Amino acid sequence: MNIILMGCPGAGKGTQSAKLLQAFPLHHISTGDVLRAEIASGSPLGKQLGEIVNKGNLVPDELMVEMLEKIVKSTDKGIIFDGFPRTVPQAEALDTMMQRLHREITHVIMIDLPAQEVVNRICSRRQCKKCGAILRVDIKNPLEKCSACGGELYTRPDDTPERATHRLEVYRNSTLPVKNYYQNSGKYVEVNGNQTPEKVFEDITKILEK
Repeated sequence: MNIILMGCPGAGKGTQSAKLLQAFPLHHISTGDVLRAEIASGSPLGKQLGEIVNKGNLVPDELMVEMLEKIVKSTDKGIIFDGFPRTVPQAEALDTMMQRLHREITHVIMIDLPAQEVVNRICSRRQCKKCGAILRVDIKNPLEKCSACGGELYTRPDDTPERATHRLEVYRNSTLPVKNYYQNSGKYVEVNGNQTPEKVFEDITKILEK
């Protein structure tokens, strides 16, 4: 199976991807991880991408597809696409790429979440400088150290209230049309993301095992 996990920022795509990897023989591709790795490399492309991401804007389609195709080619496992496609042109490019590699998307799962909950979740995220873990904290009494390794926690540039609101606006304007693209494919299903992670995973598993 090859799965697209859709949902606004903070919907829990990364959490559900981790659970799916434990239950099914899949390879996880997070566009966020791919981009952060390239940005961290300090390459000219990484610097270019960093400027785009820090403004809360979307990376050009041709750059994303080129990076993702290399990863898809490197594995025979099914793929979880986490955070891609975000636009209709990206969806079309992904279909073309998968056909070229003699694969197909089998499931498109939307994790649906109310707007205010999106902002709350994004603003409560902290990342560990030492181990890279992403944690959720109480905004009124936030942790300063990682509960896993004791490393220092920080707020990523795109996880501030202003960035969260902007990212949600970008998502609404650019990504929701992708829902319409897939709705008539027979592969599109929505799950309620405003539940416990365990219940969301249960709902997703039922879809995949049909």
